[in-house]
Amino acid sequence: MAFFCVNKIHFAGLAACVPANTFSNHQYNWLTERERSLLIKTTGIEYRRVVSDNCCASDLCYTAAEKLMAALNWQKSDIGLLIFVSQTPDYITPCTAVILQERLGLPSTCLAFDINLGCSAYVYGLSVAGSLLANMPGKKGLLLVGDALSKFISEKDKSVAPLFSDAGTATALDYNPLAQPMYFNLQSDGKGYNAIMIQDGGSRHPLNVHSLEETEREKGIVRSNAQMQLNGTEVFNFGLREVAPNIETLLQNMGKTTASFDYVVFHQANLLMNERIRNKLQLEREKVPYSLKNYGNTSSATIPLTMVAELGAELQNRPLSLLLSGFGVGLSWGSAAICTEPLVCLPVIEI
Repeated sequence: MAFFCVNKIHFAGLAACVPANTFSNHQYNWLTERERSLLIKTTGIEYRRVVSDNCCASDLCYTAAEKLMAALNWQKSDIGLLIFVSQTPDYITPCTAVILQERLGLPSTCLAFDINLGCSAYVYGLSVAGSLLANMPGKKGLLLVGDALSKFISEKDKSVAPLFSDAGTATALDYNPLAQPMYFNLQSDGKGYNAIMIQDGGSRHPLNVHSLEETEREKGIVRSNAQMQLNGTEVFNFGLREVAPNIETLLQNMGKTTASFDYVVFHQANLLMNERIRNKLQLEREKVPYSLKNYGNTSSATIPLTMVAELGAELQNRPLSLLLSGFGVGLSWGSAAICTEPLVCLPVIEI
């Protein structure tokens, strides 16, 4: 367990950007009509957003950040931190955060770096960004979280393709001595590293002449070694085993219960898994928002995208106490308790 507190960090704003290009699981031809109906019922995913060939996760985050800074009327010279959390960077090297620092016109005094995380990305990213900004009085920060996993997924792999979507988000944070503390409980278990992975393309297994060859692994699962593989059963069992205890430990350390919070925002893995976790925690259905139907599983971006899409009006108009929980690839998982005052929250942006 890694339980800790971050003080003096204020949420100034949120924005999320998705591709306009929409795919419907009702027309996913690698499943029969009956299989499609069952998939939509169990996952909750009807539509997926997919980037064009010339668009990356960084482009989605860039658009969200530009529009959010304009809405906040932030001076770019005041921004001292930019963190990009993603599994789909522009390049292996250099890091994408530095490219975004230049694209956004931020000063060279801005600290910029990447974090390679997926499903737990937002919770981990908040903990890192908050910890740094807490020691940077007078500075503002951008936490940019997003993925374009469609670039690494075979449409002929029925275990993966109907689940994942693309999105980018921007969270504006600043130093405020009066802000309420954020609490975190973060965990990891590398024994499950191969439950969700792309085998080829890194230094352990560099791309080779066979990496892009698509082969049938099982009936209905055709992919290459340069595309994502998913052990759905292992991930499902992991989620049911670890997520509720992680949240319960966070609450015990805080001396609170779920009744203390307005909403609990889960990583949007799939409806069946999330509902099992919700029932374990005995949470009322109305306290758990979902964006799965229209946006699918956007990996690192699911929590902030759900906040924008489902809680935007409330975030703008009243204080909220929120529990956030991310879990998946790594294996990596964690929860956070945050309080927000009315903030700038833009409608979901399409490009």
